Amino acid sequence: MKVIICYLSYSGNTEEVADLLKKQLEAGNFEIDMYSIGYGAVPNLFEYNLIFLGTFTWDKGSTPEEMKDFAREVGDKPNNVYIFGTGDTQFGGDDLFCNAVNKLARFYNSDYPGLKIEQSPRGSQERLVSKWLEGVLEHAEGKNIRT
Repeated sequence: MKVIICYLSYSGNTEEVADLLKKQLEAGNFEIDMYSIGYGAVPNLFEYNLIFLGTFTWDKGSTPEEMKDFAREVGDKPNNVYIFGTGDTQFGGDDLFCNAVNKLARFYNSDYPGLKIEQSPRGSQERLVSKWLEGVLEHAEGKNIRT
């Protein structure tokens, strides 16, 4: 099964989540491609069984412009997208925490809850990543996406 993990990261937190997902998926014998948004040609997402999109939340709940540009470049919306992101509750509190995850999930009509990580996925938050990924794989299997 082909999987792509596309992510946008300035501080490295979202990239850390992407790397954790990659490591765990590799253990399951998935074929993984990584794409750092803004670097190189945008891949054809329709070649993948599962698509993971990761972003941080910017400017009091906003989606970064690079992520919006990426979505425009992709064009049509694939239906096998799972969203993850990082944020910081000190900028906008719980109401705006990882709001870019919510926005992307709505944009891609994702019917599985996005993963929201406070800053870095280290420590106990690594378990949140693992648990979320397990749920994604079960969800994809239920939708008859080959896992």
